[in-house]
Amino acid sequence: MSQESIFRLHLVLGYVAWLLCFTAYIWPRLKSMDPFDAQRAIATLHSFRFFGLVFILPGVVSPDLPASFAVPTAYGDFVTGVLAMLALLTAGKRPVFGFFVVAFNLVGAGDLMLAYYHAIQADVPLHAGELGAAYAIPVIFVPLLAITHGAAFYLLLRSWRKGAMRGESASSLT
Repeated sequence: MSQESIFRLHLVLGYVAWLLCFTAYIWPRLKSMDPFDAQRAIATLHSFRFFGLVFILPGVVSPDLPASFAVPTAYGDFVTGVLAMLALLTAGKRPVFGFFVVAFNLVGAGDLMLAYYHAIQADVPLHAGELGAAYAIPVIFVPLLAITHGAAFYLLLRSWRKGAMRGESASSLT
């Protein structure tokens, strides 16, 4: 089996495994939580995205890893992680917390989409071995991040709709 095929298989199976885990254990818990607490849990996970900076760290990844993929992916993850940390730091001020929740989810989801685009453009699956120790990020961590962004957006929309139905001007995050 080629390196490219193994990487693609790992990526697909990462999504399958996390979707199975998420639907069985994580999603039922998140749905039953107060929207604020659920978003805080998701922000906690995403606060570790600073780790994406390893994509530009020689010795962890090959210097031959395409910069057109590595650089925007590294900094997109870093910014998302900082925004998630800011959300957690502002949890006592719910309107500010809500702003940072929306911000880290928009930036983070956009970062993942751009990372996939850049990976395709740079043919990263063909050169997956150049990811070095960072190989686990796209095949194990990214699927969970993508799934939790989807969950966060769903919970935000659900919270907004409930507030709108009660005639409130803001979501229950505020």
